[in-house]
Amino acid sequence: MIYLCNPQETRNDPYPATIEASPPASQPLLAAVKARLGSAPNMFRLIGTSPAALEGYLALSGALGKGSLGARTGERIALAVANVNRCTYCNSAHSTIGSALKLDPAELELNRSGRSNDPKADAAVHFARLVAENRGQVTDGDVASVKAAGFSDAELVEIVAHVALNTLTNLTNEVFGTEVDFPRVDLAQAA
Repeated sequence: MIYLCNPQETRNDPYPATIEASPPASQPLLAAVKARLGSAPNMFRLIGTSPAALEGYLALSGALGKGSLGARTGERIALAVANVNRCTYCNSAHSTIGSALKLDPAELELNRSGRSNDPKADAAVHFARLVAENRGQVTDGDVASVKAAGFSDAELVEIVAHVALNTLTNLTNEVFGTEVDFPRVDLAQAA
């Protein structure tokens, strides 16, 4: 099967319509997502077509949720990466989640462009955007700049892990044209 890359078009709903229609190994994982979020969004059901991929995604997401960056900075990074990768699904989902975490609309707009009103978060989000845009090929100066803002080597690894996790979902949603099931939010204008 060949998928044509058109983010305005869905690809015949490649995800099961319900948790019960998902592979048996994915069903308890999707039920846990539903218990936490109130539903099993399209992206989770899509990733759940591969129980191994869903288990890996949830494990890394859960581990990063316990990391030192915090949920708000994680969402800021997710928005920056979604916009680098031009993923409307993730931009919409993380805008909704960011709002729930009390990030104001002006902050969310800055995050989409790889910036923040918070000076420390700005360094992390800007660095994450550079990592995503340059596929990890950042300069010594880029690393020194984010460290000067107060981030440790361990936190830089977490930033890179957030970029990788969000790139996984961005690319998955773009390949399959996942239908947005969050309030739709337009991508930032490409730089």
